[in-house]
Amino acid sequence: MTATRDWTGWLSRFVARHGGVPGTVHALDGQLLTLAVAINIPPHVRELELIVCIPKGKGMAGLAWERNEPVVTCNLKEDNPGNVRPGAKAVNAGSGVALPVRNANHAIRAIVGIAYQDPREFAQSEIDTLLNEAATFP
Repeated sequence: MTATRDWTGWLSRFVARHGGVPGTVHALDGQLLTLAVAINIPPHVRELELIVCIPKGKGMAGLAWERNEPVVTCNLKEDNPGNVRPGAKAVNAGSGVALPVRNANHAIRAIVGIAYQDPREFAQSEIDTLLNEAATFP
């Protein structure tokens, strides 16, 4: 349980530093990403199976895992490429980024998600900053 509290504190600071609203960490657990930590995610959304266990290639986190790169959506509510699943659309946010976190062997061990209140574009430098800080996830 100590690790979860540390993860929650890390995620809270990460989201606050970057002006986000909700945030998540999905840890790699075999062939699924499992929700490890969530802040500012409504309880009814946190309980949805499609946010609790994510297969490779599904939703923003699953796509970030599959592609081994950040996945960005500028508008969570009206995502046209189909990167966003209904669980993410149910969160009161406008845009978001899913960021892969790698271990010492460069294999993905988790996906950090951050969302923002309003729809918006992300500069590559901003995505790089988020990715570099996500790499500090304990």
